[in-house]
Amino acid sequence: MFTKIDMNTWERREHFQYYRETLKCGYSLTASIDVTDFLKKIREKNLKFYPSFVYCVGNVINHTKEFKMGLDEEGNPGYWDVVHPNYTVFHKDDHTFSDMWSCYREDFNEFYQEMIRDMENYGNRKGIKAREGQPPDFFCISCVPWLSYTGYNTYCAGSEPSLIPVITFGKYEEESGRWKMPLTVTISHAAADGYHTAKLIQDIQKKINEISF
Repeated sequence: MFTKIDMNTWERREHFQYYRETLKCGYSLTASIDVTDFLKKIREKNLKFYPSFVYCVGNVINHTKEFKMGLDEEGNPGYWDVVHPNYTVFHKDDHTFSDMWSCYREDFNEFYQEMIRDMENYGNRKGIKAREGQPPDFFCISCVPWLSYTGYNTYCAGSEPSLIPVITFGKYEEESGRWKMPLTVTISHAAADGYHTAKLIQDIQKKINEISF
């Protein structure tokens, strides 16, 4: 379900209009998150990192309205009730990737099993889109597991910055006895300011710290 924003009462009305019409600006923010405790928990339960982490990110995003923004058919901004992860799978044989999607579920086990099934059913399909029927209410998440980076930026020439959040994470590496992983959020400034993005990253850190399986 999509709920249109009341532009008469919205506290970010001027910010949205400015960054959509005057200065069409987007940005990427990269931070290092600590996955030490998260790794320990998933290994104890014999869980896979990718769907477990996608769930945590999706859970935080689905409880943060600024990262569920979209436009209706008339171009009016609003918020989706639920957004679903669109994620990438890597093909080791030819080093290409495909993206696909799974329905977000609030319950971890339901989502985990669904994403595992979707990856088994569609993960070997080649081409950009491995699964058809992607819903309009989605967010993007992908990883660069070969590199622990300190900065990442996505740029699309000739297009406006996306209201849909793009989450990217890299290789986790040991640092002073802790395992750290780079996490990047790319978003239109019309949808979220630095405050919202910083809080999103902090909330993802809190989620992976506190989740129990």
